Amino acid sequence: MGILSLITGKAGASGFGSASTAEQVTGGVDASRLTAIVTGGASGIGLETTRVFALRGAHVIIAARNTEAASEARKSIMEGNPTARIDVLRLDLSSLKSVRAFADQFNSMNLPLNILINNAGVMFCPFGLSEDGIEMQFATNHLGHFLLTNLLLGNMKATAKSTGIEGRIVNLSSVAHLHTYPRGIQFDKLNDEKIYNDKMSYGQSKLANILHAKELSRRLKEEGANITINCVHPGLIMTNLMRHSFVLMKALQFVTYMLWKNVPQGAATTCYVGLNPQLKGVTGKYFADCNEEKTSKLARNDMLVKQLWELSEQLIKSSK
Repeated sequence: MGILSLITGKAGASGFGSASTAEQVTGGVDASRLTAIVTGGASGIGLETTRVFALRGAHVIIAARNTEAASEARKSIMEGNPTARIDVLRLDLSSLKSVRAFADQFNSMNLPLNILINNAGVMFCPFGLSEDGIEMQFATNHLGHFLLTNLLLGNMKATAKSTGIEGRIVNLSSVAHLHTYPRGIQFDKLNDEKIYNDKMSYGQSKLANILHAKELSRRLKEEGANITINCVHPGLIMTNLMRHSFVLMKALQFVTYMLWKNVPQGAATTCYVGLNPQLKGVTGKYFADCNEEKTSKLARNDMLVKQLWELSEQLIKSSK
């Protein structure tokens, strides 16, 4: 989809485009047999994703660091949709201990799991290390979701097998994956404050989301599991994610206002890839404006894929 299509909202091959909303791309979908987890589902496009999934009948678990805010979000959704099935569980993706605790709690509830939306994240934040000693954007945006997905995969495979319903995983990436460090991932300097750049580190974490999906897609296909995993770029939306660069983003929005989306439009690609029947069997792809798009060369680098998977596993093991 080019700039003109983004500005005009012209539909692409899928029948949808940048102007499509989350409700429009899921019109007619019956999700009443589905259970979904949405990380960061208490605000921004995560909240809209939760609302629309619940509107289509899905049982949604909001996984959020701030459970008070998540409970308020649940309450607001249920005011408009009293039959909505929504639960709240605590999850801090920057803490691998918290990720493990969340997975244990969810799995102990004996619920099926059809859809995992890896949505939560941080953006352009000052340099900092997580409690596990890992650069914060990489820890939150990639590693936390990498571990969470691994811990929930057994449930998803069992659910897909017993129900015959395809499981879907959606990683929220970004066009920012194009703007990363020259080598893509700073494997040997991940926590080096001297070379830290908040924009490139964000791009690095978003590149990692795509590389993760690429490799997991390959593994799932090889195994014959009835689960797909894809990545999406939601577009430019003013949400709390931009709190670390609010002034800069507002200035950018003023100059490029025609390229920005509202929240219902921003959640559309996530909901399209997560629920629309057109995507049955489609895996390992990257979507923007509800249509498949090409990624950067780095995102298609098989060596980076392998190195990132190995590093992620090492970091997880060392945190136990």
